[in-house]
Amino acid sequence: MPAAAQHRRTRNNRLVRALAAVGTGAAVLALPLIGATSASAATPAATTVSTTPAGYPNTLDGWIRESLAIMAQKGIPGSYNGIYRNVMRESSGNPNAINLWDSNAAAGIPSKGLLQVIDPTFNAYHVAGTSFNIYDPVANITAACNYAAKRYGSIDNVFGAY
Repeated sequence: MPAAAQHRRTRNNRLVRALAAVGTGAAVLALPLIGATSASAATPAATTVSTTPAGYPNTLDGWIRESLAIMAQKGIPGSYNGIYRNVMRESSGNPNAINLWDSNAAAGIPSKGLLQVIDPTFNAYHVAGTSFNIYDPVANITAACNYAAKRYGSIDNVFGAY
């Protein structure tokens, strides 16, 4: 084979390899952009959802549903939508939320948990069978709904700070 032909083949091979590398890199970069799901090399392991001791999902949905079950047993009125609406307004669904700036906080008793309950209210309206931890999502929701039922008839009637 003439030397000129070898040189051209080497240069062509280098060009082909460079284009292949660039193309592969571009494809890898494009996968997340185009939402490719079949390009993964391994199938992800199944995810397990943790549950509460009562068997509900350990999520806002599960906490509300567990609270509603307890409330039904105790005769405390309230609905999923009423609880959810108030949780979103008070804590955005964060069970560890704490308000360190309002008048309660200035008095040394900050509002805590999903429904921003202060310690004296939580203690007064605690529902038997739930945790005594104000940050426990189910205990917080259930105590707050018990308070709202006594004060407003139901958590469903609460549309602002309470």
